[in-house]
Amino acid sequence: MTKVLTAIDAVRLVPDNAIVAVNSSSGLCCPDSVLEALGARFDSEGAPRNLTTIHPIAAGDMFGTKGVDHIAKPGMLSRIIGGSYPSGPTNAEPPMIWQMITANQVKAYNVPSGVLFDILREGAAKRPGVLTKVGMQTFVDPDLEGCAMNDAARAEPIVTKREFDGEEWLYFKAIAPDIAIIRATTADERGNLTFEQEGAYLGAMEMALAARNSGGKVIAQVKRVAKNGTLRPHDVRVPGILVDAIVVAPEQLQTTATAYDPAISGELIRPLDTFNTAEFNIGKVIARRVAQELKTGWAVNIGFGVSANVPRILVEEGLHGAVTWMIEQGAVGGVPLLDFKFGCAANAEAFVASPHQFSYFQAGGFDASLLSFLEVGQDGSVNVSRLSSVPHRTAGAGGFVDITSRARKIVFSGNFNAGAKMRLEDGRLVIDKEGKVAKFVDKVDQVSFSGARAKEQGQEVTYVTERCVICLRDGRLVVTEIARGLDLQKDVLEQAATQLHVADNIREMSAELFLPEPMGLRMANA
Repeated sequence: MTKVLTAIDAVRLVPDNAIVAVNSSSGLCCPDSVLEALGARFDSEGAPRNLTTIHPIAAGDMFGTKGVDHIAKPGMLSRIIGGSYPSGPTNAEPPMIWQMITANQVKAYNVPSGVLFDILREGAAKRPGVLTKVGMQTFVDPDLEGCAMNDAARAEPIVTKREFDGEEWLYFKAIAPDIAIIRATTADERGNLTFEQEGAYLGAMEMALAARNSGGKVIAQVKRVAKNGTLRPHDVRVPGILVDAIVVAPEQLQTTATAYDPAISGELIRPLDTFNTAEFNIGKVIARRVAQELKTGWAVNIGFGVSANVPRILVEEGLHGAVTWMIEQGAVGGVPLLDFKFGCAANAEAFVASPHQFSYFQAGGFDASLLSFLEVGQDGSVNVSRLSSVPHRTAGAGGFVDITSRARKIVFSGNFNAGAKMRLEDGRLVIDKEGKVAKFVDKVDQVSFSGARAKEQGQEVTYVTERCVICLRDGRLVVTEIARGLDLQKDVLEQAATQLHVADNIREMSAELFLPEPMGLRMANA
């Protein structure tokens, strides 16, 4: 019997009340055709109803791949557990999933991406659940918000605290999905899956195992079907014994707004001179200063925002390869990409399954992480996951909490405040108009990273802005450097909405940062 089905026939495998795991990262690996058919089936048949969906990383985006929005329908979706969610411009209409969340039409949870993969792996092995320190003293902690995104979710807690072996842990029950919806490039007639044109594997194998071991079904969307016996066994990432249905979608996008780029899938190595250097502006100044925190030989995680430009700084400075970049979707090495392609890397050295990448991150095995901030609290805590006035502007925490939980060195970056009008002139920063929204505040809206826990663990934490560099020292925010041309009192201390301390030996930020020419960056050995 053939495993190749139409999308609408495949989604008839999904029963009412099912737990459905979806392997995706925005548009990357998103099985959008299957999700579209699932939503269409509900519209025409009123089934399946009362679904729970699990998305370790967001399914879909606001830029052409609807993903979870295909099934964000009252009556169809009753609970969603996501590491992240589709996000986009403030002035755009919120995705349907966000409209459901804010209207309490669905129980919604934001669980760290790595923890969600752990929950599925424990479900696959029929173990009871996950004991973890990831998320302690953050919004994940039940003493704060317990991952709940709305009142509907708060009524049904997903995480508790447990004592084990003399220590306190966060405990998440394992989840065994009834359905796994995954995506690959090629399937043979037996359902063996290869990922040759994908930019990541994410958690495809883990989701398939979790569904199969619980007696569930696995639906795989692919671009094409090959004859049995023609796929090399080393290329098969999910074996056909785990796959129940194959849906062919020849036009599936490789990632958000990208039909196909062979450098993303490692099929072509791009010359370094094809990567655009960052425009000389305030963001580049910040990225340059972040780059000065790095050492040759380090393995460095990188996140979305200003810090995503740091790899381009190293390319421009002739230092590509001095550090190895790592992103949560699974790419190791190469040049992490920007904008719609964020989450992918060109010229990667390896692709690691996301659950393994997160095991590396959660244990702090890497050297440094470069991340962004929305707000910084007086104790050094950081919010990246919630903007209450415009919820869909942020994607939630994603892998941020996993990455920062034990990272030895973290460099957060962003503008000092929001809305300021600034320019660079003659190697100096000039502020023409002050911003109205402070980003250094007494208390952040949501604790995505705990400054108090960082102090307990002895983590090295730095905050780089265009105006100054701030370090977390003994639980206090201490200004250690100031931009050329600024007045410390007027332009820094008075523009923060919380107390900033000043180092005895405060320095001026390097003059080269504020000039358009390459700055001759030198990196010490690790």
